[in-house]
Amino acid sequence: MNLISKLPGPLLIFLGAFCLSFGGLIVKSFEGSTLWQILFWRQVFFIITVTLFLYFNYKKNVFSKIYLSGIPGLIGGIILGIGFSSYVFAMYNTTVANTNFIIQTQTIFLAIFGYFFLKEKISKITLSSIILAISGLILMLGNTLSSGQMSGNIVAFIMPITFAILILIVRKYPTVDMVPLQLVAGVVAMIIGFLASPKISISMYDIFLAFISGTFQIGLGFIFITIGAKKTLSAMVGIIMLTEAILGPLWAWLFVNENPSFYVLIGGGIIIFAVFLQFVSSFKGENKYNPQ
Repeated sequence: MNLISKLPGPLLIFLGAFCLSFGGLIVKSFEGSTLWQILFWRQVFFIITVTLFLYFNYKKNVFSKIYLSGIPGLIGGIILGIGFSSYVFAMYNTTVANTNFIIQTQTIFLAIFGYFFLKEKISKITLSSIILAISGLILMLGNTLSSGQMSGNIVAFIMPITFAILILIVRKYPTVDMVPLQLVAGVVAMIIGFLASPKISISMYDIFLAFISGTFQIGLGFIFITIGAKKTLSAMVGIIMLTEAILGPLWAWLFVNENPSFYVLIGGGIIIFAVFLQFVSSFKGENKYNPQ
């Protein structure tokens, strides 16, 4: 764990985004499991990974760290757990490209929620980014009205919304430890998968995929991002995280022959540009007040 902590923050963020980008490919590669079985087993291995990380970092103080996260940590964990669940549902019911592009709107939702709940001003660039993102979404989603993917697209919006709410909680309570919060989120999502699935037994092949997903994809992915975000400008984190939106559809195209339509690519490109514009604006603002 000490070796991971010594790596540069931006490199850790990139490694985290790289790990997360395989989520869609893995979900699409399951052979006979339902989405709720995938969710359950994925979170089982995620919980094991986060628990080991907590033990090696906090030793005997694991339970006290979870307790100290308090109500904000509990609420944040529940919200993130719902986000985990919506991710699997979306990937199961729509394309990887659609899900990844929709997830990137989390920055837009954060700006909107920040305006209403934290009284943060919306600049002209932010307003332009919001309008651009909405335009890209309309173009992208309008093409899927007759393709049977709309339920997955709608549920995909839960992820950026829950992430934006989570960031608001962290801003409101900056002392909340994010790692115990992830453990709560894993338990919540696992319970949802267990209750929604008639049975949890799956093939050994699918167990292996769940292990890869829970351990390396979201387990290491979130650990890298959690550590890297502590020593990286938040706007830079957002820019590097765009890697996930670019690589995710690429893996699906290369390995499961999922070809997004022209309108999805154009709409997704507009969303990424809008988010990039917002992050560049935020990055300049952070540099202005943090010249180091």
